[in-house]
Amino acid sequence: MNTELLGVVATFIITLAIGIPLGKYISKVFKGEKTILDFMAPLERFIFRICGIDPTKEMNWKQHVAALLSLNLLWFVYAFVMFLFQGSLFLNPDGNPSMSPHLSFNTAASFLVNCNLQDYSGETGVTYLTQLAVLMFLHFVSAATGIAALVVVFKAMREKVTDKLGNFFEIFVKSITRILLPISLVIALLLVFHGTPASFDGKDQLITMQGDTAHISRGPAAGMIAIKHLGTNGGGWFGANSAHPLENPDYFTNMVEVIAQVIIPVALIFALGHYLSRKRLAWVIFGVMTIGVLIFLYPALHAEIKGNPAIAQMGPSSSGGNMEGKEVRFGAPASAYWCILTTVISTGSVNSMHDSFMPVSGCMQLLGMMTNCFYGGNGVGILNYYIFLIIAVFISGLMVGRTPEFLGRKIEAKEMKIATIIALLHPLLILAFTALASFGLVRDPSLPWLNNPGYHGFSEMLYQYTSCSANNGSGFEGLGDNTPFWNITAGFVMLLGRFLPIIGPIAIAGILAQKKYIPESSGTLRTDTGTFGLMTYAVIMIVAALAFFPALTLGPLAEYFSRH
Repeated sequence: MNTELLGVVATFIITLAIGIPLGKYISKVFKGEKTILDFMAPLERFIFRICGIDPTKEMNWKQHVAALLSLNLLWFVYAFVMFLFQGSLFLNPDGNPSMSPHLSFNTAASFLVNCNLQDYSGETGVTYLTQLAVLMFLHFVSAATGIAALVVVFKAMREKVTDKLGNFFEIFVKSITRILLPISLVIALLLVFHGTPASFDGKDQLITMQGDTAHISRGPAAGMIAIKHLGTNGGGWFGANSAHPLENPDYFTNMVEVIAQVIIPVALIFALGHYLSRKRLAWVIFGVMTIGVLIFLYPALHAEIKGNPAIAQMGPSSSGGNMEGKEVRFGAPASAYWCILTTVISTGSVNSMHDSFMPVSGCMQLLGMMTNCFYGGNGVGILNYYIFLIIAVFISGLMVGRTPEFLGRKIEAKEMKIATIIALLHPLLILAFTALASFGLVRDPSLPWLNNPGYHGFSEMLYQYTSCSANNGSGFEGLGDNTPFWNITAGFVMLLGRFLPIIGPIAIAGILAQKKYIPESSGTLRTDTGTFGLMTYAVIMIVAALAFFPALTLGPLAEYFSRH
């Protein structure tokens, strides 16, 4: 067990060793400085030319939002139609059928918004064509959308007084060509050399050790698995996601995949410091986020290593921890580390079944998605943190009797209204739709929505909408999903939970960028100190506690106390 804990520590250290210099590189890319991948410029110019885009044309924040939404609408329609007709198209060696309209809506929305909730079963629900031309395509563009939105906010924070915030299409394309694509290639090669398939062959027939005949799906999986983690997407090639032995063959690939999903969220924090020339602020943000992650991680590690007390009372030794729903090749500590990182980062991929974790671990997973701003998804994690930072600046200014200012701009009523609406939207979506699902079951208990009754059944519904609103995609798989109710309601929650929290920070940053710049003085409230960092953390956790504690009490906390 000590060796497994050392593996967790080593994984985190390697993540930081890659993420910190990667942040400096990302800053150089978007500042227009020389980088090692400048040879991609001809490809970028070709893309702009065939699309009729002038990358030198500056946009204001409203034009950025319009470009972002119009592109995503186009991709949504494309994905929806492809899923509807995939069974009749080519590259379908296993003969998988087309999706129903409500499942097509859910899947298109899910992968568009970087959520990647899968109400279909992996390799049996989609074809090679839709895996590559739709899902893998959306893995890239959804991640690039989040990065591009964040860079727009970076530009607004850096400039003193302006309404010109760069060109969305240029930022978006560079996010793919200079960051996502090259790193994904490296990750895919590492996976291929450790046994992940990368061919167009159909199912293979094998004889198991028990003498049974098994048909194992294959396909060009390595590339999709690489970008699903790097882009904090999470939707797996196989139905079992990264618990599948071909998607995640051994402990090395487990480390590679969990590192991949963390490096860009961490790197973007340090990119902010380099881009704004405010490295101290970046370290404060990193410190707050890391404290938040560790506070969620410790209870989960402790609970999974200790094991299930009900099993311990029956006599068997639990020295290996709680191994229900986990892979022996990873063990309890690595699985607990993954489950917290994948929920705080909004990747949503799994190397074990979250439904089988101890109630305390399930509570920490839920809190990771409910706060939704500790590291977070590519770009959107810092955008969510930015909302709480604005609220913390306003409250701190009132507490010390100073005008609320952030980076030389006054925080006034308009910005606070937007920040408050966005901060409250997340709990509203989660709690309102959980209440709707609960009401449906009260009216008709025979509905085939849940496989578990009582506290855990409520946790499954709460987890579903928390995952959707946080654009995470993981789930307590006791839920009876792929019904019109779950597919449609979850689809709407995913869309609202993705785009409004992106539009809000861009709007705030764009409005602030047009205000008069006020140079810092001795009376300016410092936002790059440990004290202000703790204030921001307190605001985040107080909002989460006030909004979600009653629901957590009805679900995982009640389940925990019932077992003890």
